[in-house]
Amino acid sequence: MRSLEALVQRALTLARRYRPWAASAVDALAIVLAWQATYLFRLGFERWLHERPPYDGLVLLGVVAVYLSAFALLKLPQSLWRFSGFGEVRRLTLACFGAGLVCAAGVMGLQLYGVPRAVLALHPFVALMAVCVVRIGYRMLHEHARARAAGSDADIRRAVVMGAGEAARRLVAGIHQQGWLVVGLLDDDTAKHGARIAGVPVLGPLDAVRDKGVLGDATHLIIALPSVSAARRRRAVELAGETGLPVLTVPSADELREGNAGVTRVRDIEPEDLLGREPVQLDEAGISEALTGKVVLITGGGGSIGSELCRQVARFNPARLVIVELSEFNLYTIEQELSERHPGLPLTKLIGDVKDLDALRIIFKRQRPQVVFHAAAYKHVPLMEEDNAWAALRNNTLGTYHAALAAAETGVERFVLISTDKAVNPTNVMGATKRAAEMVISAMAAEHPGTRFMAVRFGNVLGSSGSVIPKFKEQIARGGPITVTHPDIIRYFMTIPEAARLVIQAATIGESGQVLVLDMGEPVKIVDLARTMIRLAGRTEEDIGIRFTGLRPGEKLFEELLADADATLPTGVERLRIARLDGRAAQGTTLAWLADVAARGSVMPDEVMRGVLRERVPEYQPTSSD
Repeated sequence: MRSLEALVQRALTLARRYRPWAASAVDALAIVLAWQATYLFRLGFERWLHERPPYDGLVLLGVVAVYLSAFALLKLPQSLWRFSGFGEVRRLTLACFGAGLVCAAGVMGLQLYGVPRAVLALHPFVALMAVCVVRIGYRMLHEHARARAAGSDADIRRAVVMGAGEAARRLVAGIHQQGWLVVGLLDDDTAKHGARIAGVPVLGPLDAVRDKGVLGDATHLIIALPSVSAARRRRAVELAGETGLPVLTVPSADELREGNAGVTRVRDIEPEDLLGREPVQLDEAGISEALTGKVVLITGGGGSIGSELCRQVARFNPARLVIVELSEFNLYTIEQELSERHPGLPLTKLIGDVKDLDALRIIFKRQRPQVVFHAAAYKHVPLMEEDNAWAALRNNTLGTYHAALAAAETGVERFVLISTDKAVNPTNVMGATKRAAEMVISAMAAEHPGTRFMAVRFGNVLGSSGSVIPKFKEQIARGGPITVTHPDIIRYFMTIPEAARLVIQAATIGESGQVLVLDMGEPVKIVDLARTMIRLAGRTEEDIGIRFTGLRPGEKLFEELLADADATLPTGVERLRIARLDGRAAQGTTLAWLADVAARGSVMPDEVMRGVLRERVPEYQPTSSD
């Protein structure tokens, strides 16, 4: 049996060099056999050979010629039989019945009445069954051989690829080496429909992914649209999510451009794929002028936002990049990455704590930074709400004061605080401490005009530490359930790279004392995000389940980017606006208050800490009782 299979495989391999001619020859044989079978059905065994008209052979030649012409018109000889599916059957049906109609009309028009009418009527049906059986048999033989080579049918991953451009061509050329079988491509470009890309047929538009006949026995969907607009990419993700199959994607255009991955390395859907926002157009020249050749210092440079700021700043060739980070592991990780990507970039890696003013002063005096991004912060709302209010104040507010004071004393040109939407009308300790940090920036701007102090406020960042995306992925991998605090909770979201780029842009256009607000787009309902991730994992909500746990201490149903008393002004950069904050806050006493807090040095109970924050941050209205 194995020797027969090997012989067949060798013959098929040889035939692939002449595939169109070989396919036409096999189709011609199938049409001839169908003609004989039709005569046999009509006349029976006794008469099917003897009672034919003498010109039947010439008629059969004409029939074969018409059928093969119809097949060629629909490009059937170029098709790959191992990918035969519903689309191929549809074209075969059209070709057989069209050719059968032409043949019947020709025979009757030439008054060749010796050919039975039943033969002319039945032959297209029998011919269609014959050519379909040939293709199905070939596909079964091909996949059986691959299954034996791979170990079992379960080992074969069959993919339909959404996209038929250059990325798809390169993907198909390399992915088979990783154990994949690409069964077809989908693309909205009608000129590609029916064509072959790297030997794989283009089965139709992206919408055809909804057709189970097109998907066939595919086990995965792969989105290969790295260069299309964000809206089109998101539409592809949504269409793929409706199928119930696991969805993968090729790396984005940014990842390919930066050399982070090759196009054949498919990956899971990431936050930026779900967000579907157009990339912001930055003032690259202005940013380059502000950063190129400058010493840039980033506090919290190993965190989610801080590390991305390091990556973005490194692109503009600073004279030196100084990374201050409390976590040894985070500092090591970003140092290794930057050293590999930018081997010529002078890096200074420092273990540092913004709560230590003396150490910060030493760092700033030695490094003499010209631009500072202050990203060090505690940001997890529930953790800061319970038993950690004093730690949040020391790190988020007092740490900001320490970094800003050290910057002012050493003549830093620009100081940028990374703030949050939770600082607007805060209901939790974390938000109140970040609002107090904004007040520090305003007070420092008034007292130290030599340095531009500004804050940049934005919402949740997809994929950052503590984000719902990694949490949901882990819960789906464990089999569920996904936990969501409330069915109506919504959040503004932005990807880490987009947020970092806008922060850097804000640093170049912001004036001292300003709070700049990033346009976060439309808010996202968290439960809808959870359902989308379940679908993209090829699971159902019934399989995984969603459990609502209730709002956590200090948590809002929705976040705001501006307080009610605020107004905004546009800037020259899309998605970046200037907030004009209510000036009634007692900024004049903010620095004296913080100096007093720093002098105490003792831990305050949470109840006392909330009272102090209520007194100093008028907008703060805690949800928990004292």
